[in-house]
Amino acid sequence: MTENGLQPYSVLMSLYSGDKDDFLRECLESLLLQTVPADELVLVCDGPLNDSLDSVLEEYRGRFGEKMKLFRLPENHGTAYAANYGLERCKNELIMKMDPDDVCLPDRAKKQLEFMQGHPGIDMLGGFIEEFKSDTSERISVRETPAQDIDIRRFAKRRTPFNNQTLLYKKTIAMKIGGYSNELLRCEDYDFMVRMLIYGAKGANLQDILVRYRVDHANLNRRRNLKNTKSFIAVRKKIHNMGFSSFRDYIIPCMGQMLLFITPGIFTGIFYKTILRKH
Repeated sequence: MTENGLQPYSVLMSLYSGDKDDFLRECLESLLLQTVPADELVLVCDGPLNDSLDSVLEEYRGRFGEKMKLFRLPENHGTAYAANYGLERCKNELIMKMDPDDVCLPDRAKKQLEFMQGHPGIDMLGGFIEEFKSDTSERISVRETPAQDIDIRRFAKRRTPFNNQTLLYKKTIAMKIGGYSNELLRCEDYDFMVRMLIYGAKGANLQDILVRYRVDHANLNRRRNLKNTKSFIAVRKKIHNMGFSSFRDYIIPCMGQMLLFITPGIFTGIFYKTILRKH
């Protein structure tokens, strides 16, 4: 148990050479400032990094001390592989997922751990994210997710039912389903969540903002590019083939993604801000 009498947890994060050093620094700082800090940070370097990223890691390795477990893969294998590599090496049952360009609010861990302690039947717990402009830190919108398991399952038939950046889950169940799927180039987090639900994991989402999610033009363009569109359709086809969603649940979001793909990029941000998010 932690000093607060809460269950210890591991932070799981991977990064690659394309990540930005200043974003990583802000991310790691937010983990250090948690009111209930992790007793382990498992960080997987997916292939060689650049000097700037290595410099940040060395700086924070000194500040985290032995809590930071750094693993370096000799070549880039992709997000799912790196996540599985780190997951296998996490020592705690509770795994907090984190991306290297996002920022945790100081009481994120405390809120999630307290909820899990009071609701031992919950296996996956998320919360809201605040999307903000990377250059100005101005709030763009808030992505809200359903609170209860029954609503999460209904929501998951068409859309990601948890904000991946806020996910806290139990390692034993994640390992039983085989972790993250290496067959998907992207959207492996959505696939992971649905397979957890199919296995019988119970989910919940705190109705609070837990993480600030960085958005820039490159980020928005990735959401509508060809590679992401193919992965978007592939994961929904897989979910449909597993019997989790109906054909209608499969085809409607795919049509929406195709519309987004052919829409000029200038309208992408407007689409997400006015249709898919709350302000």
